[in-house]
Amino acid sequence: MAARCHALRRARRLDRPLVALGGAPSTTPAELTDAEWELVRPLLPPRRPPTGRPRHGHRALLSGIVWVVRTRASWRDMPLEFGKWETAYKRYRLWNRTGLWQRLLAVLGDDALKDSGQVSL
Repeated sequence: MAARCHALRRARRLDRPLVALGGAPSTTPAELTDAEWELVRPLLPPRRPPTGRPRHGHRALLSGIVWVVRTRASWRDMPLEFGKWETAYKRYRLWNRTGLWQRLLAVLGDDALKDSGQVSL
């Protein structure tokens, strides 16, 4: 309850719309499609690591990363439906450092993404 109230208060303060995670996300060209998701899903690490807490959902965060890269927007402008921008940014940095981001780009085959593949966002 407190986290939801905090998110609403923060969304009002930042003057950006809060999209419910349970609702149907808006379909924009910058989001990851179902076909793209099926292509990249086998490349991603397991959601539940051998030790520690489960990771946040890969699909939402990857869609957020793709949204930022395709729209060339700021990480802080990433819509809340994709999760926290900080988490998406950290995941992008980790995947870039380990080489997973380059493999994802090769599978997605999107020119807009490949142009920014080596750019540190």
